[in-house]
Amino acid sequence: MREDIRSMTLEELAAAMGELGEPAFRAKQVFAWLHRGAGSFAEMSDISKPLRQRLEERWELSALKEARKQVSQMDGTTKYLWELKDGNCIETVLMRYRHGNTVCISSQVGCRMGCAFCASTLGGKVRDLRPSEMLEQVLFTQAGSGLEVSNIVLMGIGEPMDNLDNVLRFLELVNHPQGMNIGMRHISLSTCGMIPGIRRLAELELQLTLSVSLHAPDSETRSRLMPVNKAYDVEELFAACHSYFKKTGRRISFEYAMIDGVNDADWQADLIAEKLRGMPGHVNLIPLNDVAESPLKPSRRTRRFQQRLEGLGVTATVRRSLGGDIDASCGQLRRKAMETGKKGL
Repeated sequence: MREDIRSMTLEELAAAMGELGEPAFRAKQVFAWLHRGAGSFAEMSDISKPLRQRLEERWELSALKEARKQVSQMDGTTKYLWELKDGNCIETVLMRYRHGNTVCISSQVGCRMGCAFCASTLGGKVRDLRPSEMLEQVLFTQAGSGLEVSNIVLMGIGEPMDNLDNVLRFLELVNHPQGMNIGMRHISLSTCGMIPGIRRLAELELQLTLSVSLHAPDSETRSRLMPVNKAYDVEELFAACHSYFKKTGRRISFEYAMIDGVNDADWQADLIAEKLRGMPGHVNLIPLNDVAESPLKPSRRTRRFQQRLEGLGVTATVRRSLGGDIDASCGQLRRKAMETGKKGL
């Protein structure tokens, strides 16, 4: 089986070119083509045909195929359904903000976390994405939209901490100055609360933003919503977050989907404030997307909950809903494609 060349670092490419008897600058040429989104070795016009043939024999260079594209008539948000080489499908969302264009990428095909409010987890996890498949979501979204991507969030389909080795390789690639050169401070990595991954990330002291999907501050409610809480309890999660802040000095963002009658009581806001004391966290309140398969409904108390948090000294904002007319909730478009015969499971 040929190695995936777009997942290789510049240093690995340089070593490989040396094995082929090629000068070091060839690695930089190949790396540049890969990070411009080349879909085949034949596109590498400044590399000799014999070398391109040798590269083809030794390495695999695949590319995502656009299976579907939806553009919101409300706010310009664009959602892509990409088909992978094995026929599976993933989603990427491009969101336009005043401060720049943000792309939300997937890290797995499906998800095994089982969160009650998320369409991504319906059907479970199929496989991890390779670093190249994450990178291609950014490259091809930028190329397809004609808009420069300035920010990345790993909040699409999948749990990034459940594929951490590949995610870290992706971060190294997309951050490389001779690649897309997107700075770590412009990248957010989300987790549903996998504590070993949070600890590992803390040791690396990357300058990215850690985003924790909290969704309930008490163990009973969170276990109902998020099965991961049974393995990594919310009390342990808060402790890990405090440790992460002490180690990195980076403020954590806490994602909180507002669910009617489930996690939107005043006492839960009070508990959030208590648990975040001593750590400058930011709570991002998310109006729940209506998923047809879920009985959970959007909260009617979102603004009151925000005001309660702010009154207790917690920075809290309500996320602006984008792409409501294009199935922009994670997993919805992939789910529809699965139901109509496009492989995703």
